[in-house]
Amino acid sequence: MQHAAGFILTNEIRKYARGRLDERLSAEARDAARKAIDDAVYGLMMLVDGVTGGLRNSQYRVDLKFIVKLMEEPTDKTVQEIDLRDGDGMCTGFHGWKKDDFGDDPVVVADA
Repeated sequence: MQHAAGFILTNEIRKYARGRLDERLSAEARDAARKAIDDAVYGLMMLVDGVTGGLRNSQYRVDLKFIVKLMEEPTDKTVQEIDLRDGDGMCTGFHGWKKDDFGDDPVVVADA
């Protein structure tokens, strides 16, 4: 489930941002932009892992939760649900996901 979440985040955020880079950028500017994109996505992973983020004062705390659900089609019945903060670490996973490594079991399989 964590690899599936990593796949969604890297495809929906990282690849989207990289695809929007201006083709006229120099190689140096393109490399800097790609690094900035990866740094921003890694910052999101730190937030997901609870390393950063949240607001707190003496009375209240605001925290974000990142829940992943495996749901059955077409009923939307929840098969499995995890809070990503309880996983193996999104920050750790991100290093492999950048290289399209989403584990031994395929995350995406085309419908027959």
